Order: sequence, then structure tokens, then C-alpha cells
Amino acid sequence: MILFFIPYFLYTYLKILHGMHMLQQNFYNESNRYLKWILRNKDKSLITIDWITLLLPFTFIVNTSFGYICGFVLYSILFFTKYNERKSEQVKVGLKITFRVKRLLFTTALVYLAILYSYYGFVSNHFVIILILCLLSIFAYFQVYFAYFLNLPIEELVYNKYKRRAVKKLRQMNTVNIGITGSYGKTSSKNILNDILSVKYLSFPSPGNLNTPLGLMRTINNIMDKFVDIFIAEISISAPETHDIEKSCDIVRPMYGIITNIGIAHLDSFKTQENIQKAKFNLIEALPTDGLGVLNMDDPNQVNYKIKNDCRIKWIGIDNKDADVVASNIKYTYEGTEFDATFKDDKKTIHLKTCLYEKPNIYNILAALVLAKELDLSYDEMIRGVSNIKPIEHRLQVKKMPGYTIIDDAYNSNPVGSSMALDVLDLMPGKKIVVTPGMIELKDKEYELNYEFGKHMSKVADFVILVGKKQTKPIYDGLTENGYKEENIFLTNDVKEAFPKIEEVKDNKTYVLFENDLPDLFNEKN
Repeated sequence: MILFFIPYFLYTYLKILHGMHMLQQNFYNESNRYLKWILRNKDKSLITIDWITLLLPFTFIVNTSFGYICGFVLYSILFFTKYNERKSEQVKVGLKITFRVKRLLFTTALVYLAILYSYYGFVSNHFVIILILCLLSIFAYFQVYFAYFLNLPIEELVYNKYKRRAVKKLRQMNTVNIGITGSYGKTSSKNILNDILSVKYLSFPSPGNLNTPLGLMRTINNIMDKFVDIFIAEISISAPETHDIEKSCDIVRPMYGIITNIGIAHLDSFKTQENIQKAKFNLIEALPTDGLGVLNMDDPNQVNYKIKNDCRIKWIGIDNKDADVVASNIKYTYEGTEFDATFKDDKKTIHLKTCLYEKPNIYNILAALVLAKELDLSYDEMIRGVSNIKPIEHRLQVKKMPGYTIIDDAYNSNPVGSSMALDVLDLMPGKKIVVTPGMIELKDKEYELNYEFGKHMSKVADFVILVGKKQTKPIYDGLTENGYKEENIFLTNDVKEAFPKIEEVKDNKTYVLFENDLPDLFNEKN
């Protein structure tokens, strides 16, 4: 009996861990994202070889010892197969064993113990017991959901405890708090603002992608230093019903707010662009009446919104010259960008240079300059701050490799960003290669926008490496239907396989754009 249970529980444990990994990557089932993943990936979560185990209970009818031996052999094979499969997979972000995951594992273990106690205590029929255990293993991903559901009241108590602690600490510190949201570009805007304000203040940006209410609470409680002058909080939202921006603002209570842009990112969750627009403006509407919101006059989704707040608003722009701070005389080179910024209120123009690329980063710099002026930085300090801006990790970050140069734009690709990335690649003086899995979460526009991405790519890239045959079909169609040579397109299901191909086709001056890096839940090898 013990020999049977060892491989059985090891195999089921592997499946449960993978389920928790997917639950974690799906923001702990916000907007039923985890359940949608299960239904979208039935070949991984439900329709699997595990169903063969339903033959196992019948072996116990022949002989109990024979049944346990068959079970030991069958689950040993399943365990080693699954173990080798998981070991060979490329995992970009592994399961983080947080306290929440530990609570889920504990709840799952209790469920198993309760079932085993009940049946071994009251049922002597081995057929029934083994059948139930086999079904539990088959439906391991649903077990994870069941444990998540059971733990919801506990998680609510934990959330409120850490929220109270974070709010109290932040109020005692008396920092100036700034919130940044948008469909994309939030992290870039946050880091740019931090680099500029750091010329004069001890500013602190929320680290990494800790941009949810829980992430911000963790930042404040465990990471933030008590001597900080300015706290810059990146604020995200995964779906309108989660109300994440309102929750984050309730914790941070920002005095100033920036909306980077309002695009169509995460259209799957928001359904309409109007829902995205309303959600993002929750940041501006959470500001106090003496606060300041910074908006983009070139973005019609910001200009056309009727703000339900009396706070001050400052506008930035490039195309619209009526904005409060306007960029002009923009010049892109393979080394970066330079441009003039004009402040409307005092008719002052300053010349700026940065190592960053893309029009969105000019907007990010303009927004940062508005708040820099509000926080009493001199124009000389602004110029110095812009020149000090560091390359932003995974956002058109240039990395020298032996034999070629990588342009790392791997984080969260979107239609505007991907187009800009190709324009940056086009500036480079050498052979050009694109490695991409395409763009996701664009609802019914996903095929069309990836197709256009492929068309644009056909005019820039000498070689294209597509990661995920099924996911990148629209890009492939956009390339080939625009006359791109099929022999210059390579398909792979694992980004690691791109590197040998790069070595094969590169020359002495090659630039490789890595555009987007999908989470593990979209991995076609998963």
C-alpha cells in the first residue's frame, strides 16, 4: 500500500504545484482568469493521459495486492514522465512559494486527509477508494481552484491586516505620493520620473512589477525606507470588476497622478475601450482637490474623457502644441533621442538628450518634467535628470553580446510599443533579426494587430524567429502575404532555440530585437 501512495502523491503533487503556478500567474483567479486558463488549455489540465488510471480500480477486483502493484507501476511511470517533462521546460517565472501558496498547499493537504480518513474509516471497498483517488489526481487543477475558494475568507483577513499596516506606515512617513497608471508604459514612466526627481530628492519607485494592491502593501511594509521623500507607485488593473486602481489609491492616497496612455491592452478582460478609459481615470478621480493630474493631449481617449474631479490638470503633447509642456525638434539616432521641451506658462525651452528610444518615452519624460517643475526642480536640474535616465530593463534595453547586440523589448508587448520597437531596430546599422511570440489579450483584434505587426516586420527584419507556431500564425501570414521570403522565417516553440539560429545567420554587425516574452501560461510547450 505504501509503495502505491509514494508515486501517487508525488505525481499528484507535481500537478498541484503546476496548477498553483498557473493560479499565481493568473493573479489568483481575478476575473476567473484561472478557470478560463483551465478551459482554454483542456489538453494540459483535463484531457490528458491520466484518464487511463480509471482502469486501476478494476485491478483491485482481481486481487488487492495485485492492484497496489499495478498502481505503483502506473503512477511511477506517470511521475517520472511528468517530472522529466517539467524539468526540460523553459520556465520564465517560476512558482513563488509565498505564504499564500503555503496556505493553499496546507488546505489541499487537509482535503486529502479528510477524504482518506472518511473512506478508510467508513468504506472497506478498495474499488471505491482507489477510484476516488484516481479522480482527485485527474482533476488536480480543479483541486487547486477548490483550495483557493476555501481560502478566500482567510485571504480577506490577511489582506485587511497588511493594508492597515501599510496605510499607517505611509501616513507616519509623510511622503509625497505619486501614482502612475496606463495601458502600457507605466514602469518606464515610473523609472524615468524617479531618475529625474533623484537629482534633488530621495525618491522611491515601487520595485519591479509590484503594482497591485497586494504588491504595493508589500512594498510599503517590507521594502520602503522610512527616510523616503517621494513615493512613486505604479498602479495596474487586470479587469474592471477587481477595482484595483481604487484599492491602490485607497492605500497610497496619491497627491499627483500620471496616465501614460489609454490603449487596447487587456481588451479580453475589459471588453471595451470605454471600460479601459473609465478604469484608468479612477487614478485622477482619486486625487485630492489640490492635487495635480498629468494627461496626454495627443491621446483622444484622455482628451475626450469628462473628469469627475476638480483637481488641477496639466497637459503634455508633441503633436498638439496647445499642451502645457510640448516636445519639438525630435531627433532619433541609434544612440538615443534628443529634443526640445517648451513650458507654456513661462515660455521656457530646454534641450534634452536621453539614451532612450520611442515616442512614448518622450511623453514619459514630458510628464516627469511637469511634476519636476511642480516639485521645484530647476531647469538645469531637469536637464541633468533627463541625461541621467538609465536604460529600462526589458524595454528597448540595448545589451552587447559576443558577436551581436540585443535590443531587449521583452516586457508586455502592445501594438504601439511593438511598432516603435521595429522603428528603433530599423535605425540600427547592420543585419536585423526579430524574435517574438507576438501579442496577446487583444480580444477579437488579436489576429488583425499581429498581422499588421508581421507586415511592418517584413519591411525591417532580415530574419524573423517566431516563438509558438499557433500563437504567431497571424504574424507569419502578415510576413508572407507581404512578400517576405519564407526561408528567412524560423518557427520554434521555445525561445532558447532561437539562439543557435541567431548564431547561424548573424554577421559581424547584427542587431536582434526580442519583442515580448509571454508568461508561462501561454507557453505552447507547457
